[in-house]
Amino acid sequence: MPGAAPVGRRPSGPRLGGDRRNAGDAPPVVPTLEMWAWQGSAACRGMDSAVFFAPPDERSEARQGRVEAARRVCARCPVRDACADFALRTRETHGVWGGLTERERAPRRR
Repeated sequence: MPGAAPVGRRPSGPRLGGDRRNAGDAPPVVPTLEMWAWQGSAACRGMDSAVFFAPPDERSEARQGRVEAARRVCARCPVRDACADFALRTRETHGVWGGLTERERAPRRR
């Protein structure tokens, strides 16, 4: 991502792993270097992370356009499944990962 954080990383915002509102759930997986290895082959590598993460106060129409743009990138990505799996295992609550939005990942979290 030109001048931006590496793929999958937010320049600011909530910690990786999301919130812990469901205190009875097991804690999220803590990412290791090996868990990030797939990023080297990601179609989004070098792109601006703003395509994948919503800015504050994003309107519905703008959000839809941003999500569609992110999904077009994800559709051609050779590591799409690894990306989605990473987001699910770490309980990532923000952004588009492997073509899945926050809402789409929520019921699939392990």
